[in-house]
Amino acid sequence: MAKTIFQKIIDREIPARIEHEDDLCIVLHDIQPQAPVHLLIIPKRLIPRVSESTAEDEPILGHLLYAAKLVAKKLRLADGFRLVINNGPHACESVPHLHVHLLAKRQMTWPPG
Repeated sequence: MAKTIFQKIIDREIPARIEHEDDLCIVLHDIQPQAPVHLLIIPKRLIPRVSESTAEDEPILGHLLYAAKLVAKKLRLADGFRLVINNGPHACESVPHLHVHLLAKRQMTWPPG
């Protein structure tokens, strides 16, 4: 299986604007932002999507949300932010590597798309 674009970014084969990085994840700015702040929180270990995660992935899944909190605090997103995870083609998943979208700095609507 070929590397995903996210794996290439993690391996520094493709440049990206990185906001945060630790042992378990990398947080980068989306190249097609849907809000003034649009970050992707990506586990370094390939998990194709939430529906394919295992019990072994549970600590990483929780860590992605914690990383979102850390970045939101760093960027002073006190007015709020939205976290989105797309799972599968009907949810507009574009890269088969789990990632959490963090969107902020605009009024969100409900229901979402």
